[in-house]
Amino acid sequence: MSDAAGPPRFVADRMLGRLARWLRILGYDVAYGPHLGGRTLIACARRERRLLLTRDTRLCRDPELPPHVFVHSDHFREQLREVAAAVPLRGSTPLCRCLDCNRPLVEVSRDEARERVPPYVAATQERFLGCTGCGRLYWGATHREHMLGELAMLGFAPEGQPAA
Repeated sequence: MSDAAGPPRFVADRMLGRLARWLRILGYDVAYGPHLGGRTLIACARRERRLLLTRDTRLCRDPELPPHVFVHSDHFREQLREVAAAVPLRGSTPLCRCLDCNRPLVEVSRDEARERVPPYVAATQERFLGCTGCGRLYWGATHREHMLGELAMLGFAPEGQPAA
């Protein structure tokens, strides 16, 4: 769920870790973690007005379950397709969120990053993004290109997607 102007926000149960990560790669705000299960998961969905993503059949028996998508597949590619069939996945910027803690990434100066990355990375990369929560740094490299290629193959990002 989200307001009419913004992209959807999600909360994913503990069985959907890989889906949560790939939704974050797509740029979506996804609450996920071992603390989110059962009532805590439902409370988070209600409190933060998030669309609940679950594979828990017991949870789906609750007649007062907030808006949700029951995910059938065990495979993240098909899970992404299931979510996309239920809610339009558009209006987000890929690779703009921390994959670990979900916070939006911010620009980090090359000088600041230089002390925190391997020498080769500092010498070859111009742009760095950082997480203000966990401190993780991100930069364009082959893993980034692989993620964008995977998204393009799945139909979620155009080929040649500009750098985030």
